[in-house]
Amino acid sequence: LVPLMSESKLNVDRAALEQLLQKRFFFTPSFGIYEGVKGLYDYGPTGTALQQNLINLWRQHFVIEEDMLEVDCAIITPSKVLETSGHVAKFADWMCRDTVSHDFRRADHLVEEVLEARLESDALARKMADVSLAGGAAADAGGKKGKKKGGAPAPTKLDDAVAEEYRNILAQIDNFDGDGLGELITKYDIRNPETGNAVTPPAAFNLMFESSIGPTGTLKGFLRPETAQGQFMNFSRLLEFNNQKMPFASAMVGRSFRNEISPRSGLLRVREFTMAEIEHYVDPLNKDHQRFEEVAGIKLPLLPGTVQLEGKTTPIQMTIGDAVEKGVVDNKTLGYFLGRIYLYLTAIGIKSEMLRFRQHLNNEMAHYACDCWDAEIKTTYGWIECVGCADRSAYDLRVHAAATKKKLCVRENLSEPRVFEKLECEPNSKVFGPRLKRAAKPVLEHLQTLPEETLEAVSAALAKDGKATVTLSGTAVDGDYEITPDMVTIERRTITEHVREYTPNVIEPSFGIGRILYALIEHSYSVRADDEQRAVLSFNAAVAPFKCLVLPLSGHASFEKPLRDAARRLRAVGVPARVDDAASASIGRRYARNDELGTPFAITVDFQTAQDGTVTLRERDTTKQIRGTLDEIVQLVKNLVNGEITWEVVLTKYELVNTAASENDA
Repeated sequence: LVPLMSESKLNVDRAALEQLLQKRFFFTPSFGIYEGVKGLYDYGPTGTALQQNLINLWRQHFVIEEDMLEVDCAIITPSKVLETSGHVAKFADWMCRDTVSHDFRRADHLVEEVLEARLESDALARKMADVSLAGGAAADAGGKKGKKKGGAPAPTKLDDAVAEEYRNILAQIDNFDGDGLGELITKYDIRNPETGNAVTPPAAFNLMFESSIGPTGTLKGFLRPETAQGQFMNFSRLLEFNNQKMPFASAMVGRSFRNEISPRSGLLRVREFTMAEIEHYVDPLNKDHQRFEEVAGIKLPLLPGTVQLEGKTTPIQMTIGDAVEKGVVDNKTLGYFLGRIYLYLTAIGIKSEMLRFRQHLNNEMAHYACDCWDAEIKTTYGWIECVGCADRSAYDLRVHAAATKKKLCVRENLSEPRVFEKLECEPNSKVFGPRLKRAAKPVLEHLQTLPEETLEAVSAALAKDGKATVTLSGTAVDGDYEITPDMVTIERRTITEHVREYTPNVIEPSFGIGRILYALIEHSYSVRADDEQRAVLSFNAAVAPFKCLVLPLSGHASFEKPLRDAARRLRAVGVPARVDDAASASIGRRYARNDELGTPFAITVDFQTAQDGTVTLRERDTTKQIRGTLDEIVQLVKNLVNGEITWEVVLTKYELVNTAASENDA
């Protein structure tokens, strides 16, 4: 096989790969006979099996091995839930519009696409300039656009300073807000590359699909943009199910929906997709993890925010233990899950040299997160975020508890009383209630739930200015309210606690299954060294959609019974088998088309089978074959699929069968 990778670059012929995926029905645009809708895809038998295998391995790796509590929650979500979580106000991307064609483009992707194209053109122009020294045609060194024959733009050389500026912008593209993106579009004359037209200034666009619940249409809802909120709604029930023990984790696999501005890049940016999310609840005063030492020695390619702000994109190789100790990764639980994510991705077949962990910059951080790292996988589309691992702090549980007046917290009996100082706000009921009237209760609740540093600022304002302003939002009495020193007493008191009550922090690994699936396909794609027209998907046996092909040498009637018997026996031991008995195709052609499906093994029934009951077993990547009885070959395939033996070991125990003629017959 010829792997299509070199120096951490993918050299995949994407057009050929996409043609293969369509031909072998991995996936296809939804509603195709109606010309389809962008961003919606249907999975065929091959893609469905591949996706399910990824989910099964995820479930084994996380849910079972980590003893997580798996749930399945509603898709349609009442608006109140997502208003409280902040999604209604803040779950948005920046959008531009072509001033002539009126096509919409996501602003950060537009800037990224244009600047990357200019840098690629610059690199080509410099290469052509080097060639010109040996007598080739000189590239336009003045930076002016030219035309090649046929009307295609000639490569354009950039000034060194401009090229460096572009690279610096791209290194921190996710850190720009709407105004920042607008300034870049104006400064660098960013236009729609498909039309050459100018675009409008960026505007926020909420990504949620709105709906209504019930026949009246008065109860507003949304299709969930993530599975997390359903898990948070059930926190108290989960804690009770877990016998009040902390820490613990819930997990869920399900569909989520995001109304993408301009879906493109196949499965990488879609409007409906499968997520696998974990919510790990942890004591905010102790974010250690009991299994941290198992991953502490794993070396990860980390791209911290500090490095990105310097305009650099080269990851730092660092063990997870060192990263936590040096404060690059905030805590041991976050570090533990980064390690587990790495182990999962590499176990399914993602190339480690094509994987990095990038820390979110401040402006791109989700409204609920205090730290976040993305596992990004290199594809022909560039670095693609496939897993996010966020420390959501206590944001979600706190806001939902405040909105519903339901306690979403942990009560821990202390072996010894805990004595500590706490800043508290106590109202003067004779003044506070009569002065604030209907707003008294929500203002008091607001003051009593403020973080200590904020409450200290209120106390300082009362002492210095004789008043402080409290702003309410999300209540029936929103607005600004003035508080004076005679209305409240804010002082530090000694508290003795026998039961500690706290809101857990949440560490959330969130997996985009479709993105991982597509990245895995690219990483598994190669062509035969002796025939570049013969493509192979080298999935490992654990994730391969079909584990074993069963086929006859020809359409001879005597092959039918042993063929069905072989398939039945494989399925009986839990090995998904696919029969390919199309007599119109040669044996080599049938091997080749199942190589395109990623099937790792093939059992062939031939004329010798009728004589002595033996069959051949072929391995996809080496194309080598051995012969044995059907019973031993079935057991061998089962052991290979379950990882109990390797093909290399098998080759030391069996003689090879000469199959050159059948392989060359493709």
